[in-house]
Amino acid sequence: MKSSDSLTTPTRRALLQSGLAVGALLAQPIAAFAAAPPGFDQWRDGFRARALAKGISDATWTRVMGRIEPDMSVFKKMAKQPEFHEQIWQYVNRRASDWRIIAGKEALRKNEALFARIEQDFGVERGTLLALWGVESAYGDPLVQQNHMRPVFPSLAALAWNEPRRRAYWETELINALKIVDRGWGTPEEMRGSWAGAMGHTQWMPEVWLNVGMDYDRDGRVSPFGKPDDALGSSARYLVNRGKYHRGEHWGYEVQASGASSGNRSYAAWASAGVKRADGQPFPQPNASAQMWVPVSGGPAFLLGPNFYAVKSYNPSMNYALAICHLGDRILGGPPFIQPFPGSERALTLAEVQEMQTRLTKAGFDTGGTDGRVGNDTMKAVKDYQTRIGLLPADGYGGLKVLARLRQGG
Repeated sequence: MKSSDSLTTPTRRALLQSGLAVGALLAQPIAAFAAAPPGFDQWRDGFRARALAKGISDATWTRVMGRIEPDMSVFKKMAKQPEFHEQIWQYVNRRASDWRIIAGKEALRKNEALFARIEQDFGVERGTLLALWGVESAYGDPLVQQNHMRPVFPSLAALAWNEPRRRAYWETELINALKIVDRGWGTPEEMRGSWAGAMGHTQWMPEVWLNVGMDYDRDGRVSPFGKPDDALGSSARYLVNRGKYHRGEHWGYEVQASGASSGNRSYAAWASAGVKRADGQPFPQPNASAQMWVPVSGGPAFLLGPNFYAVKSYNPSMNYALAICHLGDRILGGPPFIQPFPGSERALTLAEVQEMQTRLTKAGFDTGGTDGRVGNDTMKAVKDYQTRIGLLPADGYGGLKVLARLRQGG
């Protein structure tokens, strides 16, 4: 998945480890990226029989694949994904940013009835879905779709043809995408996404769109684009069906503990063992179960319930799940973590991020915009700046130290 200042680093599907209401979609034809490389036409001719055997109509095949050229740039994207070695506090700060918190409150205000309906139907907390939406697509920012997404069929065709390690997987996803066109749920022109084929508000792969997606707005089609209803309703369904989300339970809590402890116990049992919430409040469901997690010695400790791991099913990363859960709490008015991570900085405010981006841009480092959203463009600018002035570590994290140095004119 390509990451920009409107997006974050690669996300939720395990396939992307190696390696958006998007508003009105641009009706752009599938482009010819280059002359077909040797062997592609032969592969496509052979793949046609397999696709038709899977139920793809000849009309859909001809419409989508008849004159397609593979997008060979996907292999460079796969091989050269930006690498920023973030500490966990940096990772969480960047995702639970001031911009996402402010924008998340506004997204909730505009979609209050939708989130209430989802909570009633699926029991998934609105904070969790808001955070997923914010991290995956900046709450469906149309500029993300316009500036950073690409037609998925040329990408999937290239991967299905010539990605040696997971060719069968990519062939299956290409057939899934063809089935979506066959069903009339999407057109080749509007199916734009990341280099790996993830699309829409919550970045669905074709398999998720096809098998988990639901017509939540009842318009006769299933779509991750346009209104956010289908994407958010289906993502709640995903968390329940695949993540085993527990209705009515919170994901977990920051706690104070006098020593690391293991095991799965009820909150009441943890409390009897001397573990209490960091904010001093009681555990609201003492009979629910949780596990202890201390990500970094000396940092905050957490009791994690099943719904934390439901979020982790969306992207198999503990850091990702913590960032989503924390961002959801912050959008709904919760505080920052009470116990700081060792060596951490507080997150920059929206105004401070914008100032940092403006100063970097004036210094000749392209941040891709000065809107207060930090993605790979801004991180690369920060890293290049750190490298130029010898500010170590050159980790790409734009925090208080970088801002102070920029203010000094360094």
